[in-house]
Amino acid sequence: MRPVAIIGIGQTKIDEQWEKSIRQIAVEALHAALQNAGRESADGLFVGNMMSGILNSQNNLAPLVASWAGLKVPAVKVDAACGSGGAALRSGLMAVASGELDSALVLGVEKMTDRHPHEVTAALATAADADYEAEMGVSFVGLNALLMRRYMHEYGWKHADFAPFAINAHANAMHNPFARLHHKITLEDFEKSAMIATPVNLLDASPIGDGAAALYLVPADSLRAGTRILIAGSACATDTLAIHDRSDPLFLTAAYKSSREAYRQAGVEPHDIDVFELHDAFTIMSALSLEACGFAERGQGPRLGLDGSITPAGSIPVMTRGGLKARGHPVGATGVYQVVELVQQLRGECGETQISGARIGMAQNLGGSGSTIVTHILKLI
Repeated sequence: MRPVAIIGIGQTKIDEQWEKSIRQIAVEALHAALQNAGRESADGLFVGNMMSGILNSQNNLAPLVASWAGLKVPAVKVDAACGSGGAALRSGLMAVASGELDSALVLGVEKMTDRHPHEVTAALATAADADYEAEMGVSFVGLNALLMRRYMHEYGWKHADFAPFAINAHANAMHNPFARLHHKITLEDFEKSAMIATPVNLLDASPIGDGAAALYLVPADSLRAGTRILIAGSACATDTLAIHDRSDPLFLTAAYKSSREAYRQAGVEPHDIDVFELHDAFTIMSALSLEACGFAERGQGPRLGLDGSITPAGSIPVMTRGGLKARGHPVGATGVYQVVELVQQLRGECGETQISGARIGMAQNLGGSGSTIVTHILKLI
């Protein structure tokens, strides 16, 4: 397998884009990535998306996007729920690494705000166990509330101890023009926020939105050394779909397995990671991800927020462009946004939230409540 690098990135602002269709948002990101890469086309297109068939009445999305973009290339849609973007990148990576393709475009796209919130909630629930979770009326907010309540009980944390994850994300999003939420929040704001499903409140949860992000992949040996952003590690792991089927619901086994395999491929350890774009759909997931990936001991994830370790000046900066919490979470696109933001960090393009000397970054994209987890590690070489 040959090494693969990213030479082009593109993204749209995450927002309620009433005036644009899913195809228009998708093509906007694709054209930005092509322009950034200095290319006119590619050998294949991999589209990460979860809900186009449900919310947009548009299955077979990839050929639609390819034709609308003027790309006469093989195009497929990849669905791994909220992990669709990461799974699409892994598919494109394997195609180029194997030699099957000499270049690939990877796109993540989701159009979510044209439907009633109840319809969106029901669509999101299709990533859970239909018979034993969704059928019982448990939404994803409810599932994360159950996890958070149990975590607080087991380890003795208060709800306010999770506030730094949200505060950090909002502070970083202030400097990201593509982020949905451009306002800072305080501990007082967090504690007074409206409750959704106890103990998860509004500021524990990420907002949905319409958005698309894209990457352009090529063989790394075609590029000049010293400027290459190499995909040094890529791994996917799977856990049970339903949380109640797991031997330990408070440990993200798939995050542990995929991160360990990505570390092995990249030849690094957790302490080598300069920046980590984790999947902070809810603040509890930030804590669980940091623990599973080796940055904190079991039950100690919130401490990294409380002591400032997760800020741009800390030992393990996370959500440096706002994360899902403040950049926004257009679910099928999120995994690609994460990697676009890592590329920006390794290029030194992040302004006020730039991590000095960043050379190794990690992105982890979760599907469902941790049932499918894809981890990528990038290196500047």
